Amino acid sequence: MSSALPPLPHEPKPGLYRHYKGNEYRVLGLARHSETRETFVVYQALYGERGTWVRPAAMFVETVDVAGKRVARFARVGD
Repeated sequence: MSSALPPLPHEPKPGLYRHYKGNEYRVLGLARHSETRETFVVYQALYGERGTWVRPAAMFVETVDVAGKRVARFARVGD
């Protein structure tokens, strides 16, 4: 069995993102789960206590239904 890890995806790139509910976050980078190798996005809230969070990358880049319209869960708004 090879111990080589597959490359991390290219998206989302580090930068500023707006959640569909309006708050802004800074994506710090991508990380891999030590057991499952699932890719996660590491990001920091730019409001309140500025907590640092992780979310599965597939969930971070998905679209959600808002009032019958599909929108990005997180939309890139800058570097």
